[in-house]
Amino acid sequence: QEQVVESGGGLVEAGGSLRLSCVASPRSLSLHDMAWFRQAPGKEREFVARINMISGSTNYADSVKGRFTIDKDSAENTVFLDMKTLKPGDTAIYYCNAKPLFGREYWGQGTQVTVSS
Repeated sequence: QEQVVESGGGLVEAGGSLRLSCVASPRSLSLHDMAWFRQAPGKEREFVARINMISGSTNYADSVKGRFTIDKDSAENTVFLDMKTLKPGDTAIYYCNAKPLFGREYWGQGTQVTVSS
């Protein structure tokens, strides 16, 4: 059964850091692109960062560039989001997305990140 599972969310004070993890299974789900999106209360889901699981090429939203880093462990079908210098505006549910070369996209259930001021 195809699934994408996020972990690592929690409550952190402004200026702190969190590391999110996402595991996709089966293996075929993590062979092309994986990405992080987030959705804050009252707002639409927005793109955060994307990585190609083969080349390692990355893209970031302007709002997180220089603070967040997306990384991968292709052998473990895993992608990470290292978040530093967190701001209250980063508070959102963070979702992992897997986009195989063929077939439909898959989404995780989300993990809550709350940044206190």
